[in-house]
Amino acid sequence: MAAKFSEVTTESFQSDVLRSNQPVLVDFWAEWCGPCKMIEPIVEQIAIEQSGKLKVVAMDTDAHPDVPIQYGIMSIPTLILFKGGEPVVRITGYQAKDRIVSQIQPHLS
Repeated sequence: MAAKFSEVTTESFQSDVLRSNQPVLVDFWAEWCGPCKMIEPIVEQIAIEQSGKLKVVAMDTDAHPDVPIQYGIMSIPTLILFKGGEPVVRITGYQAKDRIVSQIQPHLS
């Protein structure tokens, strides 16, 4: 993934996501996933536009299957917004940017 945001691993998930001081949007993806590639530029735009209010990271579900299993992710792409270490929004499948933003925006204040 050539995204403009960092990749998290099973090992770094706790510190990068669950202990973050700001909300974290995690993009669960895989290299073979067509819809994941379609949503990537949208997630990148959100990362740029919400910089300072939102941290955006990606997790390769093939390379790091434990965390997706822990959160019951059955299909990708799945975006989960974590706030205070807890999942507060789950978006599964390709979604338009305005729909994603409308779901996460209330949690960014």
